[in-house]
Amino acid sequence: MGRTVDARPFDSRDNPMDSTWHTAWQGPDIVVFHDDAEVDRFKAADVQRVIFVQHGSGEHLGDLSYSVVELPDEFLLLPANTGFAGRVHFERLAFWAEKRCIFWAHESHAPLPGRLRRGLRLLKPALPIFGRVPRVELQDTIARWTLVGPQTWDERKWQRIALSRPFATAVEAAKPRLRA
Repeated sequence: MGRTVDARPFDSRDNPMDSTWHTAWQGPDIVVFHDDAEVDRFKAADVQRVIFVQHGSGEHLGDLSYSVVELPDEFLLLPANTGFAGRVHFERLAFWAEKRCIFWAHESHAPLPGRLRRGLRLLKPALPIFGRVPRVELQDTIARWTLVGPQTWDERKWQRIALSRPFATAVEAAKPRLRA
């Protein structure tokens, strides 16, 4: 089981001028840092599913809104500024490919309860704050999301390339789709 330094969810608005987040591998663990202080830690082997929620086309890492990491007893919400999709995902692509636990959702099909989001954004859903959420509180919400996967970033990239070829949509439409 991971540990959290503070019981309340962290919000990057606490100190907006000096606030930096990042995630990193430390042995078998994934560690979340806020201003270079360890905030949370969890075992990568405990990850049951990772959902990358994106806006736009999802072709670029900048299209990521947030990540949801499903652990045995809870979910971990990681805003894009934590770098989870970049550093943690890309440093161990083989680990994630073997685990077959990466799923994707468009933010318009993956709404979070209001208390888990911060601030108001004009014409776009507000992004979540970092924190752990008990499984019972979020599992029904996530069950209603439209997910695609399991599919690594590279598999998504090659699928986009294949779909961009002439007549590809007719061929792809005949194939069964993987859904969570």
